[in-house]
Amino acid sequence: MLGNSVRWLCVTAVALAASVTAAGGAGADPAPAGKELVVLGDSFSANEWDHFTGRDDCNLHGRTAWPVQLAKLMGVYGTDAVDDPSCPGASIDSGPGWTMAQQAQRADKEGAFGPNTRLVTLQFGLNDKWGKSDQTLWNSLQNCVFNLVDGCDPDAVDQGRMTDFNGVSGALMAKRMSNVVTYIKYYAPNARIVFVGYPELFTPGSSTVCLNILGVAPFVNPRGRAVVEYLDRIQQAQGEAAQLLGIDFLDARALTTGHGLCSSQPWLNGVFDLHTDIDGLPFHPSSQGDAVVANAVYDRFGH
Repeated sequence: MLGNSVRWLCVTAVALAASVTAAGGAGADPAPAGKELVVLGDSFSANEWDHFTGRDDCNLHGRTAWPVQLAKLMGVYGTDAVDDPSCPGASIDSGPGWTMAQQAQRADKEGAFGPNTRLVTLQFGLNDKWGKSDQTLWNSLQNCVFNLVDGCDPDAVDQGRMTDFNGVSGALMAKRMSNVVTYIKYYAPNARIVFVGYPELFTPGSSTVCLNILGVAPFVNPRGRAVVEYLDRIQQAQGEAAQLLGIDFLDARALTTGHGLCSSQPWLNGVFDLHTDIDGLPFHPSSQGDAVVANAVYDRFGH
């Protein structure tokens, strides 16, 4: 059996991987048994970053992030049965941070995929470039989302201030994820693969975006239609992509409806907001929001 680092080279051709594996030499590394829980994703999975350097560290995870809570529910937290290389800034394939394939490669080298792998979660899409725009959502925050002068209306796409939500589709998302998903299916044949969606940040179809600052001074941009439309398109594309890829989809938005950043009871963090997690990552789930997702993943796929 070929070693982990060698077998990853076959990610784009499972048939070739099978033939090469069969021809492995006697002195090669043994096949890994696999980890029970494997987490691949962006900051909505990691829910932590280095507040002092801003470094994207795939070893740094929030103490109440939903994968951490899920691992505890599954009884594998703190054991070698978990592999979680999720990190802020991760994308399907856009970069410059970690991509889905790079995370999967790292997990594979750590023996994550094998017959004992029970559950693999994926959470990607928001940090990618789409359509004709070279912008990412992160780069759009200052120029569009937080821009009260020019707003963040749909024409911000043509102005180069917002990622192109018109280019988001389930078919394209599935195509960009297919090589990694095919690879995981082949080397972890007994695993449930779950595409985890994003929670509700803003009311679908609305034009208003909000962020609580210190719990007393909310930032409100009434011209935020472009970012809301982007989130709506990503939500739809994730469900469609999961179906095309033959994997499960967890609709986190449905689970968190009515608890977005503009609501009276948000399950996402503001900036040093006492009503959520005062030290939590802004725009990302609070411990309560993450608990909802963790319990749902466990109830449906974690047993």
